[in-house]
Amino acid sequence: MSETPMNTLQYRFDGPEDAPVLILGASLGTTWHMWDRQIPELTRHWRVFRFDMPGHGGAPAHPCGSVGELAARLLATLDELGVQRFGYAGCAFGGAIGVELALRHPQRVASLALIAASPRFGTADEFRQRGVIVRSNGLDPIARSAPDRWFTPGFAAAQPAITDWAVQMVRTTDPGCYIAACEALAAFDVRAELGRIGVPTLVLVGSEDQVTGQGEARTLVAGVPDARLAVVPGASHLAPVEQPAAVTDLLVRHFSSAWQDPQAAITAPPVKPVLAPPLAPPMAEIAPMEQPEAVEGAVRPDPYEAGIKVRREVLGDAHVDQALAAADDFSGDFQELITRYAWGEVWNRPGLDRRSRSCVTLTALVAGGHLDELAFHTRAALRNGLTPAEIKEVLLQAAVYCGVPAANAAFKVAQGVIREETTPQE
Repeated sequence: MSETPMNTLQYRFDGPEDAPVLILGASLGTTWHMWDRQIPELTRHWRVFRFDMPGHGGAPAHPCGSVGELAARLLATLDELGVQRFGYAGCAFGGAIGVELALRHPQRVASLALIAASPRFGTADEFRQRGVIVRSNGLDPIARSAPDRWFTPGFAAAQPAITDWAVQMVRTTDPGCYIAACEALAAFDVRAELGRIGVPTLVLVGSEDQVTGQGEARTLVAGVPDARLAVVPGASHLAPVEQPAAVTDLLVRHFSSAWQDPQAAITAPPVKPVLAPPLAPPMAEIAPMEQPEAVEGAVRPDPYEAGIKVRREVLGDAHVDQALAAADDFSGDFQELITRYAWGEVWNRPGLDRRSRSCVTLTALVAGGHLDELAFHTRAALRNGLTPAEIKEVLLQAAVYCGVPAANAAFKVAQGVIREETTPQE
């Protein structure tokens, strides 16, 4: 047992030491074991490197706030091992890491396979909502629903051992790291950059995938200049688990034909897997945005763009889109005012983090009796990392200083919002 530093990842090697290195990246909530059924065949050709994301599979719980940060940790790990160039295959979140590597570090990637991947995974609201559910209920609701998202109904019914494995794999993931990964996917959007991926790319999707299906796969193929599409019949989101033979065959054919650069065969020294005991789970928080230092004589930038970004992150795309769509000649200037000054100036200041600003905002809304705004700012507080228990404490504090009748009305509003936001969807 060895401790994994914060800037590297837990990993393992399989296969001959003198073979080219092929990296396999796992999906959110899974471990490197999702690739177990590919290993016997892949290691006939390659030195296979697998890694666990932070807080997954017993890896240390050092959360990553972005896909780019996770890709950087992977490269730091490979640098320590002397691996300079490699093939990369990733599933879902693992695919996002592969796209990030191909875009930001093209000299390192020889060939790419993207499985159940997308240039943008759903909407930012969907992943932040998932984070709210995990903060309030833990990972059990996500774990219990995993087989429905990952496998076809027939496979789940016929393979109860694998279904139970999937549930336990999610259940034992560190909640703070899972929430941070959701935030990372919420911010991931490379649709405008796909044309810069310059390596041979296989885009593989299960025919029954309802999470990142054929629409997302075809967007990748249309955007990446040298990309081919493969649809795996009878597979859902975790196609490598559900249809291992078909996926393995596609990977072998792709990497065998596309991997022509002899420099790709730089190999890694024989190193035993690094395994570390899990650390105490941290409380995930959204970091406050850094402010640039003022430069004397410089023209102050318009805060509107920063404001609309913060407004969307705190209140959600749906709420902001509705407010902006309802604006007309009469109310449009007011929407610009609050975006520019409330969100671009005050909410964007570095003096308080967003959790603290949510506490202040909730108290002020209770004092003013603004129950409509209290409802959507209760949702915002959950998105900013406050738990229902912490929101309750804010309202109890407000009852003392703002009055019991005001707090009574506020509790009714907040209770309804919290029930709606933290109840797992069936």
